[in-house]
Formats: sequence, structure tokens, C-alpha cells
Amino acid sequence: MASPSTDDQNCSTPSRRERPSRLTDIAVALLLLVADAVIVVVAGVLLFAVGMGTAPSPRSSPTAHTRDTPAVTWLIVWGGPAVAAAGAFVHARLRMPVTAVVQGLFTLACVLLAIAWTRMLLS
Repeated sequence: MASPSTDDQNCSTPSRRERPSRLTDIAVALLLLVADAVIVVVAGVLLFAVGMGTAPSPRSSPTAHTRDTPAVTWLIVWGGPAVAAAGAFVHARLRMPVTAVVQGLFTLACVLLAIAWTRMLLS
């Protein structure tokens, strides 16, 4: 009868996960970089378009522009940076440093866009 190999014994013991290869990390980072760039550009264009469309005309009264903003709008505006931060954290925990940096920069861009959206919504 053959005894179990030492590899089989090591597989059953819990151990720290090995980090993905550097090539996998870079490939995922590039894929997310493209997706993040599209998201930032679309959000920026929407910010500009909505901001230009809601700018009060010189003939309108200053109080005509004030209105309550739905809670779902705030959830969308500030949910983006929260999800981006969670993504950066997850990639850091997966020991993918390049992807974590890309996601961290995307989080920063999302926060800046959220601040701009908030200023526009409150004005």
C-alpha cells in the first residue's frame, strides 16, 4: 500500500494563499485601467452636460433652482467611490500590487468626481 505523498498532506493544511503571477497582475490592471478610464470620462461628460443643463438662466429667480435631491442620487454619487475603494482593498488583499495601485487611483478620481457632483447638486 502506498503512503500519501507529502504534497497531499500539505494541501489539507490551511496556508496563506500564494500571490498571482506578476503577468496576471499587470493584465488585470490594464483591463481595469481601460474600464476605469471609460467610467471616469463618461462621468465627467455627464457632469458637464447636467451642469450646463441645470445652470440657472439670468431671467430665473435664484429660488427656482432649489429642489430636494432623491436619496438614490446620493447613493449613486457616493456609492461609486465606496465600491472603488472596496475594489482597491480586495486587490491589495489578493496581493496584486499593480492592480491595487490602479484601483487606488481610480478611487481618488471617483472621490474627486463625487465632490464635483455634490457641489453641483447642492448649488
